[in-house]
Amino acid sequence: MSWPGTFKMAECGASGSGSSGDSLDKSITLPPDEIFRNLENAKRFAIDIGGSLTKLAYYSTVQHKVAKVRSFDHSGKDTEREHEPPYEISVQEEITARLHFIKFENTYIEACLDFIKDHLVNTETKVIQATGGGAYKFKDLIEEKLRLKVDKEDVMTCLIKGCNFVLKNIPHEAFVYQKDSDPEFRFQTNHPHIFPYLLVNIGSGVSIVKVETEDRFEWVGGSSIGGGTFWGLGALLTKTKKFDELLHLASRGQHSNVDMLVRDVYGGAHQTLGLSGNLIASSFGKSATADQEFSKEDMAKSLLHMISNDIGQLACLHARLHSLDRVYFGGFFIRGHPVTMRTITYSINFFSKGEVQALFLRHEGYLGAIGAFLKGAEQDNPNQYSWGENYAGSSGLMSASPELGPAQRARSGTFDLLEMDRLERPLVDLPLLLDPPSYVPDTVDLTDDALARKYWLTCFEEALDGVVKRAVASQPDSVDAAERAEKFRQKYWNKLQTLRQQPFAYGTLTVRSLLDTREHCLNEFNFPDPYSKVKQRENGVALRCFPGVVRSLDALGWEERQLALVKGLLAGNVFDWGAKAVSAVLESDPYFGFEEAKRKLQERPWLVDSYSEWLQRLKGPPHKCALIFADNSGIDIILGVFPFVRELLLRGTEVILACNSGPALNDVTHSESLIVAERIAGMDPVVHSALREERLLLVQTGSSSPCLDLSRLDKGLAALVRERGADLVVIEGMGRAVHTNYHAALRCESLKLAVIKNAWLAERLGGRLFSVIFKYEVPAE
Repeated sequence: MSWPGTFKMAECGASGSGSSGDSLDKSITLPPDEIFRNLENAKRFAIDIGGSLTKLAYYSTVQHKVAKVRSFDHSGKDTEREHEPPYEISVQEEITARLHFIKFENTYIEACLDFIKDHLVNTETKVIQATGGGAYKFKDLIEEKLRLKVDKEDVMTCLIKGCNFVLKNIPHEAFVYQKDSDPEFRFQTNHPHIFPYLLVNIGSGVSIVKVETEDRFEWVGGSSIGGGTFWGLGALLTKTKKFDELLHLASRGQHSNVDMLVRDVYGGAHQTLGLSGNLIASSFGKSATADQEFSKEDMAKSLLHMISNDIGQLACLHARLHSLDRVYFGGFFIRGHPVTMRTITYSINFFSKGEVQALFLRHEGYLGAIGAFLKGAEQDNPNQYSWGENYAGSSGLMSASPELGPAQRARSGTFDLLEMDRLERPLVDLPLLLDPPSYVPDTVDLTDDALARKYWLTCFEEALDGVVKRAVASQPDSVDAAERAEKFRQKYWNKLQTLRQQPFAYGTLTVRSLLDTREHCLNEFNFPDPYSKVKQRENGVALRCFPGVVRSLDALGWEERQLALVKGLLAGNVFDWGAKAVSAVLESDPYFGFEEAKRKLQERPWLVDSYSEWLQRLKGPPHKCALIFADNSGIDIILGVFPFVRELLLRGTEVILACNSGPALNDVTHSESLIVAERIAGMDPVVHSALREERLLLVQTGSSSPCLDLSRLDKGLAALVRERGADLVVIEGMGRAVHTNYHAALRCESLKLAVIKNAWLAERLGGRLFSVIFKYEVPAE
């Protein structure tokens, strides 16, 4: 088959072929090298071939730029120059690992294999792991084209491994389907403790598997009445041979014209039995007695209800038998079709009386390919790492309108993509979370809140010009910076437009996900740290001010000093280049500084004001260890956070200062904090001795986001929190303490403080621009 030149990739493709009614309208044309990205560095392959779809998986190394900071070498110099930057910045190449998953129709398999063969350069393997029924059918073609030996893997083992992987690594992977909600997808927050669960795979038949651990699962039941039954009987009843056309007929049908309902049997007496008159008493019951022809639509709908109800009841019985309340559904019968998810959800709810939850997966179509890849990569132990979805290179979930016809539903030539980046360190829960399974990082769900969604999407669109300008300015010596910045603009703009239409495309839409998507897109076009030079300059200025700020604080009485320290923390938090109101001031007034920021702050009483309770607590015994999540570079970390840290150290409290592992906006990174702390220690004996005696420890969070997810933190940080017995958590900044974690419940005392630097948000919270949040919380006994 000839290569079609360019393909259409569904920017927001659903879980499988035919699952997106308006995919052609939403698709974008891409050359093949933008679909099979980074293929020249592919190391290992796996493939899952079903009846109509092929899912290809490969692991590659990705080379991208990173901004590195290091102290200047002052050996041989008497003194540092007064206005010399506190450190130097260099941009270096770094190699990381990425998993690519591509889904396309079997029609294109030969052309795709030809393209892969022509671009394979650095593959390390001579074997390709394969699963699915098509692995047998296409075995010879794969071996001929790729010159790789096909190693067939067990289908069910691959599905389970793939399911475990996405549940552990993609926080908003699972969702419930609620037909009367807008939107209808309601995402669940996943946590590391995913076991046990029931997996119901609906292919031609039904397999039901109880999954207890990563490697322990058992087939507990099944049925011969599944997707093949719907397809086969549907074809006989309607003369419709295509699965998606059959579902389209069902979406337009009225099953009560064919099914016998409870009210048809009992009349009005059904109420005395406590039954709804609309319940199905007998599937196809009216066809035996009615002297009429039934429409194809009505028969298809009746058939869909009959099979879905049967599967739902069977799944519910097995869930109760094994005391499980989570049932994940997958297989070609599902494939993201709303009408199918709706009927299965209804069935599970009815038979379990709401006690068992029907859950579906955003990436259900990739499970077999993921599992096959993991089987082939066992010697590398990929499960020892944490992985994160790369929004810049992934398609999303798309809703399909049941009213759309098969012609509109056609997806020939459309490709869906998923990319997962390997993270440097494993991520785990913060041990101090009160109840990890119920923890939700984000304060506002923009998927639910249409008004907030409209505001924030517009806000990010309007900020795009400034981000592009900052990105170009950060690389003045690069000849193609402007070109790459424009590509970034287009990609992020397209993502924002997708999210306007399908806010659920990448899970629950939040301010955090909008920020993270922007960072992913910036990294995609090699802008690793657009604010690196801004941070360098501001850190230098703030370090020169540090001794004077500390002298002023030390001259105050104890109670007056505590308030001054808190105001310093808040004033430092004003310096946030991610906030439009602040960046406009900082751009126009280079002399805007610490004292000016203090004058911007709301006077007490603050919008949220627990300062009196905090002051009273400080009159008691010192905390054992404080964990502080820092926000911005410059004045924030140096003149706000470090004086606060210094006071805690003087009280006898150990401090763990946690900063981002990677850059985001002008947030301080762990590597920058090490240099800042070293410079402060050279000026202040309290900080110097605390660092030397390891009473002050600087650690990385494992995050590269302006927000904070306490369920995905660096494993080393979590271990240190346990080891030191942290009994106070301080979270500062609008991203970490307002957009996320405002409602986070902890097992110890906490301080959440921020300055509201967005007028719309301030008004929504009942305040004004630069209103103050100072929230001191003590857990209930």
